[in-house]
Amino acid sequence: MKAEYGLFLSAFTTLLALINPLEALSVFLGLTADADEKRRRQIARRSCLYALLMMFFFLAFGTVILKVFGVPLSMVRMAGGLILIKIGFQLFSGPASALAPSSPGQGPAHVSFVPMAMPIMFGPGGIATIIGMTSLARQASSEIAAFTALAAAILATMAITYLCLARAEHILKHIGPQGVDAVTRIIGFFVATMGMALLVHGTLEAFHFAPAT
Repeated sequence: MKAEYGLFLSAFTTLLALINPLEALSVFLGLTADADEKRRRQIARRSCLYALLMMFFFLAFGTVILKVFGVPLSMVRMAGGLILIKIGFQLFSGPASALAPSSPGQGPAHVSFVPMAMPIMFGPGGIATIIGMTSLARQASSEIAAFTALAAAILATMAITYLCLARAEHILKHIGPQGVDAVTRIIGFFVATMGMALLVHGTLEAFHFAPAT
């Protein structure tokens, strides 16, 4: 049970840091500026549902996809680490809106999947994280319990993200743009450190200094 709890905590904190609901809500408000509060909640719900489904897809089939393309998990960890480091530096050094792709001419109804669900909520960093966590779950003494812990972490992450998006305008009024920017930069630092850890672990594994998975 202790191992599953550790896996849940690791997956939850990593995914929550990657999504960074405070960063997502400022982008979300910009993309849905013409929508009323009811419509914003509908878009938030749909965006979170899309991201949730993609996360569960990679949780279930991520390692199968890797086997089809013949990609070892050590390479995924190394690539994922580089991606997380890049995202971390972007969050740390620039405004939250810098990660949001521009979508001129798109109305709020068209932003649920792109860019909200992907890549803001679930991008390359999220894919690498979930596949990496899946490899750890397969090493656990109880594989079912480990996958249940990962599923719970995904659900908890998306529940918090939805609550933040649904109350985006109220949250932004209380903490202000400067508060969002400060939290985003702090989270960016930790995302970069998590990426470095993933890169080092993948490199050691690739050169057989760590147990292969």
